[in-house]
Amino acid sequence: MKRILITGGAGFIGSNFIRYLLQRKDVFVLNLDALTYAGHLENLQDVENRTQYRFCKGDICDKALVEALFAQYDFDTVIHFAAESHVDRSILGPQVFAQTNILGTQILLECARKAWGYDGTQTDDLRKDVKFVQISTDEVYGSLGAEGLFTEQTPLAPNSPYSASKASADLMALAYFHTYGMPINITRCTNNYGPYQHPEKLIPFMLYQGWKEKPLPIYGDGLQVRDWIYVQDHCAAVALVAEHGVAGEVYHIGANEEHTNMEIVEKILNFLQLPKSRIVHVTDRLGHDRRYGMDSSKIRTTLGWKPHMDFEQGMQQTMLWYAAHQNWVQSIIQRNG
Repeated sequence: MKRILITGGAGFIGSNFIRYLLQRKDVFVLNLDALTYAGHLENLQDVENRTQYRFCKGDICDKALVEALFAQYDFDTVIHFAAESHVDRSILGPQVFAQTNILGTQILLECARKAWGYDGTQTDDLRKDVKFVQISTDEVYGSLGAEGLFTEQTPLAPNSPYSASKASADLMALAYFHTYGMPINITRCTNNYGPYQHPEKLIPFMLYQGWKEKPLPIYGDGLQVRDWIYVQDHCAAVALVAEHGVAGEVYHIGANEEHTNMEIVEKILNFLQLPKSRIVHVTDRLGHDRRYGMDSSKIRTTLGWKPHMDFEQGMQQTMLWYAAHQNWVQSIIQRNG
């Protein structure tokens, strides 16, 4: 049975990934989450009593705790979702992003390295059944022009404190591969959408604003372009990389579904049967990247992954899910402001 440490498993993508993993019978999952404003155990109520699953409240920056968990559970896989991830919050308070995203990642890497016996020497007794997957983002590349796509060879050029902290964490992970020989993979994904996303993010936030008969604020002209992927397709790709990814490699995960923020909000207005006059254009975010686009041909050709959710169908399912879970959205907002 695979023994998997998931960090940040009470968040949006992490909770969906745990639910995806627990469809299998040959895994044990330990979810380590600090339960900050973005982590909610309500996201996992349907699996919390499974014998294959345990939850531990704790901070990835707590080295003693992480070491104790490795000693107790002898993990063979770490999938590292835990991160401060909201760009607006990183602009207002960058220090916590450096603390969690950079230092927390280094602590996890170091604990895994020691537990697995990697010290830079190539010996026959090194564990070959282990893998550390660093979950990253397309934002580490900065802004893209109107044409072209980011590839795994594109130089890192982050423009926000959030993306700079993730780029730093990625480089730390690769350093542990090159220096110590640890089996490391990095996945960089495009914008996710789906159930259990925190209401500070675009889709659930705009739905909430519409339900509350409030304006729908859009940064600048709203023509910023993002590639959108359904969260379950992302989860399937991460699981594939964890099992079959070549050590030291970076894999892009994208759906080739580029849409402007305005297009997304207009779909939400149509769903809510509201007029476009509800949109209010506000001052653009500092350092706002204009476009992200990912070339995901590598994971498609080498590992055989492809997204399965059609964007229009996925958006409809997502909006219906939030409509059926308005109490969940309301409770998160009331709790966090």
